[in-house]
Amino acid sequence: MSGAAKRAILAGLGWTSLRLRLVVVFGLVALTAAVSASGIAYWLNREAVLTRTQDAALGDFRQQMQNRAASLPARPTEAELQTTAEQMAGGDAGYSVLLLGERAAGKPVVGASDPDLFTLGDVPAELRKAVAEQPHLFWVRTQRGDTPYLVAGTRVVGGGPTGYLLKSLDQERQDLNSLAWSLGIATALALLGSALLAQAAATTVLKPVQRLGQAARQLGEGKLDTRLQVSGTDELAELSRTFNKAAESLEKKMADMSAREESSRRFVADMSHELRTPLTALTAVTEILEGEQDALDPMIAPAVELVVSETRRLNDLVENLMEVTRFDAGTARLVLDDVDVADQVTACIDARAWLDAVELDAERGIMARLDPRRLDVILANLIGNALKHGGSPVRVAVRTEGEELLIEVRDHGPGIPEEVLPHVFDRFYKASASRPRSEGSGLGLSIAMENALIHGGGITAANSADGDGGAVFVLRLPRDASGITPEEHGRAGGERGTAGGERGTERDAGQGEAGDAR
Repeated sequence: MSGAAKRAILAGLGWTSLRLRLVVVFGLVALTAAVSASGIAYWLNREAVLTRTQDAALGDFRQQMQNRAASLPARPTEAELQTTAEQMAGGDAGYSVLLLGERAAGKPVVGASDPDLFTLGDVPAELRKAVAEQPHLFWVRTQRGDTPYLVAGTRVVGGGPTGYLLKSLDQERQDLNSLAWSLGIATALALLGSALLAQAAATTVLKPVQRLGQAARQLGEGKLDTRLQVSGTDELAELSRTFNKAAESLEKKMADMSAREESSRRFVADMSHELRTPLTALTAVTEILEGEQDALDPMIAPAVELVVSETRRLNDLVENLMEVTRFDAGTARLVLDDVDVADQVTACIDARAWLDAVELDAERGIMARLDPRRLDVILANLIGNALKHGGSPVRVAVRTEGEELLIEVRDHGPGIPEEVLPHVFDRFYKASASRPRSEGSGLGLSIAMENALIHGGGITAANSADGDGGAVFVLRLPRDASGITPEEHGRAGGERGTAGGERGTERDAGQGEAGDAR
């Protein structure tokens, strides 16, 4: 019979080569694990040891009761009972004896071989009741502290004292513990051997699974050209073929998406650069018109004012798009300098004529090694957003926590709706669909977050919880961003890929851009 025919028969029976190998391996492991039968051996030896010790003690005690206790008078004294008990427990007996008699009707008398060790209170009530009812030898195993004991009792037939025995089983317990340790060590060694055997088998049987896991990890790391070598006809071979097909399809789709994304980024970058030249001319013209606005015809002045404001808005939008393109392309870099944070915040507020609307709580002398231009962009967007959508006064507080710099921007407006909070840093997000023509482009807060991330920090947004109302934006930055590697510089916003055609020089982007978060 050919190998292909055998594989077909095995497949029809549901016994592929992989399954057969797994059954054999787990059968060997289960067979090796049968050493747990040592537990059964322990219990059998335990009963044998205890029964042998117990039978020897009970037989000797019965004989002593017949030879010595039976010879006592019907009304023995305490001294006679104690002497007899000591004789019965003497020699190599290895147990204590307690004899119970009556010196008169209803007046019991007790004699013990060792009153400090064995008293009538050590005899279980059930045992005393059984001995009183029938003239047989009864016994029970009990525990006092950590030491096990054998307690037995009987009485002389035809009248005479009742005798009780107390024998320590501590030696037997120690012997059984030694046996348990020996069996435990043997079991552990057997289990270790089975583990080694299973590992050796798994190395052969599960090697394809390991290769599949490694290939999946490589695929998850972005190595989309990863493929598996396929051999055999078992389930794992079929899984490998499916994996290769899925990887091939994923590679093709990712290539298409990357091409479209690259084309989109290049289009935005090219469009932004192409718009800068006419915008420069328009800006110059609008500046001239703005200077002559007072001399213009009152009918024309509103139109001129609209052209000036819209030209500035368009210029800001282009600059913002260029800045976003740099982040997406991974070409944004930090230009670090030692700055006094209080001076930097003051300069940002003063440059935009916000001194009357902003309260600053910052001590001079808080130094940080940051990119001053990017910090100015962050502050301008956060404070501008607070002034535009919040309520005055806007309060800016600067403090440090360990090696972190915290800048809190708080306003006294209506706050941010809860459904908007998760999206305030999204690009082009506007809380109100009824305000599509608001002054903000929806990029300001996104750019602020990107500039914070490139420093190795971040920004959080929340509503004030102290009852005053308003929104609170907290900027967290390391006081020394020099530890951020160039590779990390390019990951602001989370590995947005690369875009070609980065041209010109970086200019201030997003300055004064208030976004449209609320």
